[in-house]
Amino acid sequence: MARAYVRPGFNHIFVVPSDGGAPRQLTNGQYDDGGALSWMPDGHHILFNSNHGKDWERDPENFDVFSVDTTSGALTQLTTRHGPDGEPVASPDGKLIAYVGFDDKLMGYQNDVLSVMNADGSGVRALTANFDRDLGSPRWAADGRSIYATYTDRGVTKVARVTLDGKVTTVAEGLAGSELDRPYSGGGYSVSKDGVVAFPWGDTTRPPDVGISKGPGEQKRLTDLNASLFAGKVLGTVAPLPVKSSAGGLAIDAWMVTPPDFNPARKYPLILEIHGGPFASYGPVWSTQDQLYAAAGYIVVYANPRGSTSYGEDFADQIHHNYPSQDYDDLMSVVDAAIAKGSVDADNLFVTGGSGGGVLTAWTVGKTDRFKAAVTQKPVINWTSEVLTVDGFSFMAKYWFGKMPWEDQEQYWRRSPLSLVGNVKTPTAVMVGEEDHRTPPSEAEQYYAALQLRSIPTALIRVPGASHGGLAERPSQLVGETNAILAWFKKYRTDVEAK
Repeated sequence: MARAYVRPGFNHIFVVPSDGGAPRQLTNGQYDDGGALSWMPDGHHILFNSNHGKDWERDPENFDVFSVDTTSGALTQLTTRHGPDGEPVASPDGKLIAYVGFDDKLMGYQNDVLSVMNADGSGVRALTANFDRDLGSPRWAADGRSIYATYTDRGVTKVARVTLDGKVTTVAEGLAGSELDRPYSGGGYSVSKDGVVAFPWGDTTRPPDVGISKGPGEQKRLTDLNASLFAGKVLGTVAPLPVKSSAGGLAIDAWMVTPPDFNPARKYPLILEIHGGPFASYGPVWSTQDQLYAAAGYIVVYANPRGSTSYGEDFADQIHHNYPSQDYDDLMSVVDAAIAKGSVDADNLFVTGGSGGGVLTAWTVGKTDRFKAAVTQKPVINWTSEVLTVDGFSFMAKYWFGKMPWEDQEQYWRRSPLSLVGNVKTPTAVMVGEEDHRTPPSEAEQYYAALQLRSIPTALIRVPGASHGGLAERPSQLVGETNAILAWFKKYRTDVEAK
């Protein structure tokens, strides 16, 4: 199987006989039809989402739920509000459809709300409008009286059961996603007919295993898939690090990873590892990369500064049209809190992060010279060039800035790490995938060139074949990425252990 960009086209829905045969196309036109597909119980209609607006290319958050008749191909639009409605799924009796979305208010971050409507699109009811978390992956209970969905709270991903009158009950927690390199929140699940939830259950001590839950407080782990791999190995310990930000006293969740042979009487170099997004969250889950950093003798800290998800819309939107900003102060407070614990060598601090974390890494070295070295991964360096070359140009300009680059160049430049490059004293390497269309290689190249022009020690690391999400997609890439970062940091360490 291969995937390539061959020629312009659109995504459409096809059906294939279950016993094999030629695919039959159901949808047509110059629109992308798809999303999370779902059959209606009658077996003759498929639910999907699409943006059929006249200006769909410049209106990226306006998806509606549609139904397509698999016999005639007739389309029925079921939702009409301005906002991204999606993930439709029909109740067992086919009378109701659950879906997620929101009324678009043009904010940088907006929670998906779980709603239901009649099968013909009438009678819309928002079930979780007052539940200040993002709901996703809806699944109906077998009796049709409630809906399961995922949400993340303070970095921990959970499964909720939502009744048709909007009561939310958590039935499983500790879900883990497939990104084993860094501790991102997330994870999927399935539900049996008798209401048993199966999910990937992970924590900081192991990658996810199969877990089940029969209800609140009734979770159990079914597998121990990596028992032989971890036998005889000592891992770094991950512990919560409560932080109060210097910017307004905001409470920030952070975690600190100590080396496997940690001795509290010693001083260790520290790596601040910053998550991307910026609208995303880290949590208390497994991270191969953080364990490798700890095994190399570093204390690692990671955190959810303002702008992170899973803390409500207000917390995330503190960086609305204002990123980077006080999220930098939050991160410096995390470093200060780690130093205050007594085992960090304050003269050997290092910083790295990818995507949104790459932005904040470059921003950080433009604001302070407290770090010995930095590696900015797949960063945005110049917001004007980013918006005009990124694959999601209409979204970034409309939601993250509110104006076009030529309408408000001062804002675009003020928020660009390139505007601070004249302050940089920190040796900073730059890493990017050659097939990255989200933060194109030209962003990394600009920063590398600017650092070179200023005679700041730097290196440009381009990863062949890697997309935005693929710097560490394969185990070999994860090893290469981690080794490159550790080699750069070791070059500038001045503690005794580095010699």
